Amino acid sequence: MASESVEWAHASGLIDSGHRAHRLRRADAAGLAGRACPDGPEDGLRLLTDLISWLFVMDDACDEDDLGADPARLASTIGGLLDVLDRCGEPGGAPGAGPLGAALHDLCRRTRAHGRPGQLLRFVSQVRAYLLALVWEATNRERRRVPEVAEYVQMRRHTGGVRPCLTLTDLASARPPGSAQHADPALVALDLLAVDLVCWCNDLFSYGKESEVDPDAHNLVTVLARNSGADEATALRAAANRFNQGLAAYLEVERTLLASGDDGIRHALTARRNWVRATYDWSLVAARYA
Repeated sequence: MASESVEWAHASGLIDSGHRAHRLRRADAAGLAGRACPDGPEDGLRLLTDLISWLFVMDDACDEDDLGADPARLASTIGGLLDVLDRCGEPGGAPGAGPLGAALHDLCRRTRAHGRPGQLLRFVSQVRAYLLALVWEATNRERRRVPEVAEYVQMRRHTGGVRPCLTLTDLASARPPGSAQHADPALVALDLLAVDLVCWCNDLFSYGKESEVDPDAHNLVTVLARNSGADEATALRAAANRFNQGLAAYLEVERTLLASGDDGIRHALTARRNWVRATYDWSLVAARYA
């Protein structure tokens, strides 16, 4: 699965055979997808792996290859990607959108092929929110602005790209949650908590790499430190405490949903619990943050 996803990225033009390919292999998208969706069918797991690979390439282009340093340049790129999303994977390809657009169109096309329009529209809207949130990050970088804590927590839910990953994980399930379940306030609350936990775990593990030269403003540790005036050690403890408190809240909401006895919701709960645990386990061994 890992080699197939790297080959897909190469065939799409997302990476070459040099540094970018090496960087993507080290990221181990397949390892993360396999932990998050251990019982998924092969085609569903492959789709999820390719999405994670696409997100890694997009994030790296913004964070390490300077695309995210220029809001105007990034906005031009994202304009083409939004056009791809508006097509929702319909036949006809993604003219003029470049390799990122061609690969994104392929992801939409394969999601569409599952024949679940609600999941497709949810996926498209979540990727759209992710892309627009990247412009927010780029604007902050240009202005050397550190966001307030509440603002950061809200926007991190989009910049992390977790929501579309959860949607494709649901799509791979034998019993994905229906529209009524997605509208359940308790599941909405659980989704927010799960996304927060995945993103904050990512921030804690990536902080060491990101702080080697100039701390990136888009990390929970940096945001807490800058807004409170705390030193690095105190901010790290505060971020870890926030994660632990979020986990306790998550478990409480999960218990409430499990008490309903709804077998359909159990599949969704398992997927979200798997994602939280998978992120932690993958972060311990992946070379992405080394």
